[in-house]
Amino acid sequence: MSHPEIQAEQAHIDRAYALLESSRQRATRLREMVEVGRGGTRQARFERDVIEDTVAGRLSQLELGSSSLVFGRIDRPARPNGDADSPDGSLDGSTGGNGASETFYIGRLAVADERQEPVVVDWRAPIAEPFFRATGGDPLGLLRRRHFVCRGRVLADLEDEVFDLDALEGDSDGNGDRPRLNAHGALYAALEQRRDGQLRQVVSTIQAEQDEIIRSPRKGILVTQGGPGTGKTIVALHRAAYLLYTYRFPLAGQGVLVIGPNRLFLRYVERVLPSLGEAGVHLFVLADLFNEIFGDVRVRLADPAAVARTKGDIVMSQVIANAVRDRQRPLRSDLRLEFGLGYVTLSAGRSRAIVAEARRRFRHHNAGRSYVEQAVYAAMSASHRRRPEPAKLRERFARHPEVMAAFERMWPLLTPAQLLRDLYGSRALLRSASEGVLPDDEWKSLYRPRGDSEADYEWTDADVPLLDEAYSVLGPRSRSRKRRSDTEIRTYGHIVVDECQDQPPMALRMIARRSLNGSMTVVGDIAQATSAHAPSSWQEILRHLPQGPVEPRLSELTLSYRIPQPSLELANQVLAAAAPGLAPPAAVRIDGSPPRFVCTESIAQGVLEAVDVEAAALDGGSLLVVSPARFMDEIASMLEDAGVDFGRATAASRNATGALHPRVTLAPVRLCKGLETDGVVVVEPAAMVDEEPQGLRALYVALTRATKRVAVVWSQPLPDPLKGPSSSGIAGEAGACNTGLAAAPDMPAVGMSGANHVTSGESNG
Repeated sequence: MSHPEIQAEQAHIDRAYALLESSRQRATRLREMVEVGRGGTRQARFERDVIEDTVAGRLSQLELGSSSLVFGRIDRPARPNGDADSPDGSLDGSTGGNGASETFYIGRLAVADERQEPVVVDWRAPIAEPFFRATGGDPLGLLRRRHFVCRGRVLADLEDEVFDLDALEGDSDGNGDRPRLNAHGALYAALEQRRDGQLRQVVSTIQAEQDEIIRSPRKGILVTQGGPGTGKTIVALHRAAYLLYTYRFPLAGQGVLVIGPNRLFLRYVERVLPSLGEAGVHLFVLADLFNEIFGDVRVRLADPAAVARTKGDIVMSQVIANAVRDRQRPLRSDLRLEFGLGYVTLSAGRSRAIVAEARRRFRHHNAGRSYVEQAVYAAMSASHRRRPEPAKLRERFARHPEVMAAFERMWPLLTPAQLLRDLYGSRALLRSASEGVLPDDEWKSLYRPRGDSEADYEWTDADVPLLDEAYSVLGPRSRSRKRRSDTEIRTYGHIVVDECQDQPPMALRMIARRSLNGSMTVVGDIAQATSAHAPSSWQEILRHLPQGPVEPRLSELTLSYRIPQPSLELANQVLAAAAPGLAPPAAVRIDGSPPRFVCTESIAQGVLEAVDVEAAALDGGSLLVVSPARFMDEIASMLEDAGVDFGRATAASRNATGALHPRVTLAPVRLCKGLETDGVVVVEPAAMVDEEPQGLRALYVALTRATKRVAVVWSQPLPDPLKGPSSSGIAGEAGACNTGLAAAPDMPAVGMSGANHVTSGESNG
């Protein structure tokens, strides 16, 4: 039976949409205010451009896409207009029917009527805070909180949480019954929705512990630790939107930056902020930050784990500094050139003094080149009996091969790519720059041929922070011939770093250089740190980030909303072995399908049959196949031959269109962090543990991507943590594939070729 107030609430929602459309039309009409013909003045053209930018920004703020405008309402005791105790002090909601309460509708955007009275309050406004934070123990002055369940513009259902029954006893449902008290229906409905390969904003179901982090003060560094499914990414993105709303000045001018672990992740989250009315936030990976300065860096290679660890170590900053210093060299012998009836000379001793003075004067290497040239010509002038003007010597010898060679030896102009390519391509340079810093085996591992052309040279992800470090030491080659945006590192008023636990020290140093004032939000999970530099605590990360007057603050998300308890119990067995000191998150969703274990002789065939079963069970939901790299090609070939509609996730280039497939996505474990799908198939856990630098943590990540179903395909003996209580009926004590175990009663075995078996785990939950 539908709620008797649905029609009245639908009418309010319809009115809000009509007013929103009127706002769009008014914004569009601004374009007609300034019309510039062919002979228009410069001032008129400037005004037109300003208005166009303003209109475009306003229209982007008013664009909702498929998101619903209104998602709830709060009722509180009526207060006088402008009461100082009001959360906002400026908004006066509509008065309830009995005159004892006032109502505010909460939505994604603020909407006002013709008299500028609020019809919908922006979720970020102070007056909306109780909608997210009120509890039975602390209702924050609310009488009732009402959640709307909308399908686009249509109100499908609503549910009430009543905090003061006596105050609302006259507000019945028409049958003498009091309002329903279901506090979690909207949340569970959102969690049960199918995933379509794109992360959605969930502002309507933000919980109290999440909202507290979102609305935390801007200054300083806020660290958010949270296990899988706790909403870290959602919190980080909604915090970016909240800060832009609350601190529009100065953040609109300073900029807000969101850094993700890879471009697949950025494609996954790219719709969230625009759906919240904030389209101007920069979503970058580290290579994009460097490309702001130096164009397109070809990041196409992958380093072995040991090499990546060496490149990410903080001592590489000293190696880079040494490499630059090694290119500042005095002449081996005197330079002697004919001039007029005599000679001009630059002695080796004088060149040594010039290099030493340039080192003392200039922080950036390239900035010292002009001084070196002036000092060289001045020394040559002083060596001639007639002391010619240095400018005449410059004119005479500017392109002289010996002079040019002298400058290139003493103080060459360098780009970061030139410095690093030369360094990697010379064992002598590597040995010199690494002396006393890196052991022999580590600096030798950095060697790679220079190749034939700088334009064709390719880099790895681990090289990007080193290129940036090199730029911070070198500086621009020529300030006068480049635009400001091409020659200076851009800083941002607030930086959000997602999956921060996987950023090595050199990457953190690169990120810190982009911070204007030390205002940052870093989120992640130490248990999911899978890089070669996996930290054991957040203190190891914070030491490389800006140190300001405000102490870093640590917050924690403790509830896993995404993962059902049976799946989380299995993952927590792995967590206990991978990171024994970390407390696992608690599951909000108690019910769920138990994990299935698929034993097979052929991994590719086993994955194919598991995909068939899981896709059928999900009935059109999204499925992620997480595989060790060695099986990717074989599995892709098997799925393609079988006619399965799937996509293969890659670390796509910035302009690529690749993203999660809406049905089946095949991905290596290194790219699946931060993603969520309805189901996941985890391929050969033993190989995953052996292949990854932090194998058990990588397995933990893979097991925690699904909102509904988990299947594990295996042929090698399972890792010990998967033989615990949640899977004791699956793999047996030895974890051998030929155990011949029967399926659990609620999940019948699926027939497979040969001696394969499919079994289902029974959860303790």
